[in-house]
Amino acid sequence: MTPACARSLSTATAALLVLTTTACSPVAQDDTVDVLTSFYPLQYVAEQVGGEHVNVTNLTPAAADPHNVELSPARVRDMGEADLVVYLSGMQPATDEALEANPPGRLLDTAEAAGLEAGPNGGAAAPSGSAALDPHFWQDPTRLADVAQGVAAELSDADPAHAADYAANAEALVAQLHDLDQDYRDGLAQCAGATLVVSHEAFGYLAERYDLVQVGISGIDPEAEPSPARLRAVRSVVQADDVQTIFFEVITSPEVAQALAEDIGIDSAKLDPIEGRADPAADYLDIMRENLAALQAGLVCEGTAHGGRPQ
Repeated sequence: MTPACARSLSTATAALLVLTTTACSPVAQDDTVDVLTSFYPLQYVAEQVGGEHVNVTNLTPAAADPHNVELSPARVRDMGEADLVVYLSGMQPATDEALEANPPGRLLDTAEAAGLEAGPNGGAAAPSGSAALDPHFWQDPTRLADVAQGVAAELSDADPAHAADYAANAEALVAQLHDLDQDYRDGLAQCAGATLVVSHEAFGYLAERYDLVQVGISGIDPEAEPSPARLRAVRSVVQADDVQTIFFEVITSPEVAQALAEDIGIDSAKLDPIEGRADPAADYLDIMRENLAALQAGLVCEGTAHGGRPQ
């Protein structure tokens, strides 16, 4: 064999070795975990727990209603290729269908960790009579803390090299969520049994945790138009319980709630369900504390004049 042929063979062998080694290596050259979440509160948890080791994409656009999200074919492909998908079964029919058609390698359904219930509400509320599970668990920070632990466990399984970081990040987030819970307990301590009238029933877990009574103009689905009979029933509750504020939302039209409040002669105020974050500068903790301030100002509580703040 001539020296030139030997050199050519050596070069080809080296190239084949490089190709073989590359094929056996992890698909991604960096070690970032690609996480796909179905709506904002889950995005927040994944970002906080994953930190610098994750790249998080949210399926629900900013200021959109997650209940009615539609997925493009490209998004459906992304779900199948993600390292981890974090979602809530029953919240978004389009997401459930896409995951069934194109399942990812690793999938976390947060329903079990969140402990979903049918018709959560305060102790003074009448039973809802509905068998439908309420998906809005993040209105109770302690339930979101349980979900954070589940996300940390999944990320640790997917990326064992950074398991200690995920555990530490989850511990820090859980501490923040329990601090938030204490702020709500202290801030609404005099409001036990107060009636909370909202444009749609997204605050049942908040009512259950802090002993309020949620009354929704619409049910769990924010797009459902309330009937005239429902509007009359809400008006009766407002008048009987001396409610002073009807709360509207940011991602659905406030017109019905505001018109009802104006017709009765009481205030209306914003209460953010957080599921479709509208302001990218405000995170989950910020919005929850804004909601707490709105509740303190708008609820009629013991030992107060108008609103929950002591006069």
